[in-house]
Amino acid sequence: MQESIDPDLALFAHVVAAGSIAAAARRIGLSSPMVSRRLSRLEARLGVTLVRRTTRRLELTVQGEDFYREVRAILAAIEQAEARLTGAARLPAGPLKISAPTSFGRLHVAPGLKPFLDRHPKVSVALELSDAYVDLLTDRIDLAVRITAALPPGVDAERLATSRRVLCAAPSYIQEHGAPATIGELRGHSLLAAGGQLPWRLSRNGQEVVVNGESVVRTNSSEVVRELAVAGVGIALRSLWDVSQELAAGRLVRILPGVEGSLDVGIYAVRPRSPFTPPAVEAFVAHLRTTLGPTPPWEG
Repeated sequence: MQESIDPDLALFAHVVAAGSIAAAARRIGLSSPMVSRRLSRLEARLGVTLVRRTTRRLELTVQGEDFYREVRAILAAIEQAEARLTGAARLPAGPLKISAPTSFGRLHVAPGLKPFLDRHPKVSVALELSDAYVDLLTDRIDLAVRITAALPPGVDAERLATSRRVLCAAPSYIQEHGAPATIGELRGHSLLAAGGQLPWRLSRNGQEVVVNGESVVRTNSSEVVRELAVAGVGIALRSLWDVSQELAAGRLVRILPGVEGSLDVGIYAVRPRSPFTPPAVEAFVAHLRTTLGPTPPWEG
């Protein structure tokens, strides 16, 4: 398939997908020096540096990212054309690298991997969990779960669900400090949020109210915020997918039940923009669609 075009372009795509020259060499059956020479030959012919070679991995330059996006689209289009011509079944197969936020991935992606792999045994999944921003091209991510109100350009995305967020606290906190009766009274309480999650944009009867403040504990972990709330440290604005079990068990109770976080925040399946979507990616998006919809399990 990929040999239908300039073999050095196909080799470049192999190197980026593999993450290193050595890994690409093993995958395509060439020596590492040969792969390195051909990559250098391609860069010399184009007159640009496509990758920066480091001791551990390859890092795409800006020009390399743009070029990889275009080469990947060309290779995908060729594969799609050959599949149409030969009538070959597009069965999900091969490596599938998925990225998801840490807590969401642990609670709602990882538990569904077994049934997905049972249905698609030829797919090899790599699941990476991180609360940091992940660049799809640089980190060679095939599919990312993003929880956001705004998507970046250059991606294809499907909204899987709305991420409803509610104010909550432990019964012990309410017993000690009381519960705020209005949004304004939140400013007199201990607030909990991970870095970058304040100010809160709250919605009540269609009106948005901004609540400023500082978290009583500074942390970069949303999971820590949830545990601090359960421990009675303060009031948190948490997604229902994150705290529905604690609410059902009474370990947390809702504060100001008529108030929620902005409903603009959605849960998306995001992939690099391409005219061709690999069957494994299509299959996992369908799997997420079934798992999270039409009514997400945490809404029950």
